[in-house]
Amino acid sequence: MARRLARGDRLVIASHNPGKVAELDALLTPYGIETVGAGALRLPEPEETGSTFEANAELKARAAAEASGLPALADDSGLVVPGLGGAPGIYSARWAGPGKDFRVAMERVQREVGDKDRSAHFVAVLALAWPDREIATFRGEVHGRLTWPPRGERGFGYDPIFVPEGYAETFGEIDPDLKHRINHRARAFEKLVATCLRG
Repeated sequence: MARRLARGDRLVIASHNPGKVAELDALLTPYGIETVGAGALRLPEPEETGSTFEANAELKARAAAEASGLPALADDSGLVVPGLGGAPGIYSARWAGPGKDFRVAMERVQREVGDKDRSAHFVAVLALAWPDREIATFRGEVHGRLTWPPRGERGFGYDPIFVPEGYAETFGEIDPDLKHRINHRARAFEKLVATCLRG
């Protein structure tokens, strides 16, 4: 039986990405969970040395839980393009370079995909860790296709070049409330809610 979080509990969101922290905070707010970002606590960012989304999410969640003494939720997510052999995958953020410039990353995807298969999917793995090292992971995916040029100022990362199945707009154009309901992180979060949150 997985351990559960209850209303009023404090939780570290183990990310220094403001967009990701805001998205996870929005998902947790209805459950009465008080969140604080790893950046606000000045927690160090661990090096992501795992070879899978699961391994990297666990690594980040454990590091934040141990450093803060609080439960911690980490997300490892990325864009998987079959036409690029699954790249950028776990290296999605690294493709944006040290300045985290996702225009550079999106241009690289476009350049390397060329006229290959433009199907793609986003993967998100959420890892919830406690300071005593207990951990649970949850995976969500959303499938779609790549478009060019980038469209929309909403969202972050690769959102402006990804059109989810069943929609005409990119994640950069879609209303944020809708995106939060249908994206890969929301799908992983549904599994986390069913296992670890009390309504």
